[in-house]
Amino acid sequence: MPILRTIKHLLTFRLTRLEMLHFNRKHFIAGLLGTWVAGIGRYWDSDDASLLQHLGLGSVIYIFVLSAFIWLIVKPYFVDDWNYFTVLTFISLTSFPAIFYAIPVERFFTLKTANEMNVWFLIVVASWRLSLLYYFLNCFTRLGFGQIVTITLLPICLIITTLTMLNLHKVVFDLMGGLSKETPHDGAYGVLIFLTVISAILIVPLIISYGNGIYNRQKERKNKLSN
Repeated sequence: MPILRTIKHLLTFRLTRLEMLHFNRKHFIAGLLGTWVAGIGRYWDSDDASLLQHLGLGSVIYIFVLSAFIWLIVKPYFVDDWNYFTVLTFISLTSFPAIFYAIPVERFFTLKTANEMNVWFLIVVASWRLSLLYYFLNCFTRLGFGQIVTITLLPICLIITTLTMLNLHKVVFDLMGGLSKETPHDGAYGVLIFLTVISAILIVPLIISYGNGIYNRQKERKNKLSN
């Protein structure tokens, strides 16, 4: 029950900093299982998914990578009690909304309707999880608004842009060339392409803002130490 209460508080933006500091192995295991189940559900009906994705391991690997990005990005700000385990546990516990992806809407609705529903699932889940990340960073780090926005968006934009260069370009070329057969996930791919374009545009301003934020933070820290 304490773990379920923690998950409920987290998903409804009521988790306190003190509760975050008391994350333990049970919380992490619950989040890991949630990530694994959501990963399996997300790709169970995808013919193009890899074996790692079908087994749910791709999603598990992703949370470790994303958590490492976030931990490293915040590290230069010298936030009290900042550690990788807390970040990893929080990110793993935000996986539960992704279970929406496992709903087999294409079995109950037409292809067009299933496409539209999958797009809305993607928008709702992505917005929910991004908002949770913002809440976590704001609550835990207690940095300024601009700094929180920057360190919330920077790792996501970096990962999306990197994945685009590695793989998504194949999807883009297929869709633009009309080479891929119509699937219930075409609309979601369109949203992903849109997010990729936005991420590529934001990368440079975010990096500049990030560097400026670290400089100001270091300056404030030196002034406090000297006083």
